[in-house]
Amino acid sequence: MSKQYDNRGRGVLFKNDDKAEPKQPDYRGSITLLDGTECWLDAWINESKQGRKVLSLKYKPKMAREHSAAARNQAPREEFDDSIPF
Repeated sequence: MSKQYDNRGRGVLFKNDDKAEPKQPDYRGSITLLDGTECWLDAWINESKQGRKVLSLKYKPKMAREHSAAARNQAPREEFDDSIPF
């Protein structure tokens, strides 16, 4: 029997080993907001005016990134009739 966990309000970050440009995030991961929305989470290591290291975070709903990537990389789907004639 598998247990189900409530992951709302929790997330995870992993080091971005594929970082090729300085503007790309240092860490990437995902987070589930308190309302249950699943989001991608990006983090950059910055330095504050006082010289302390800080993490700057940005999140985007998972559907938003998936839709924008699909729009750039895929041709539009053709409509088809899936009814079965008998």
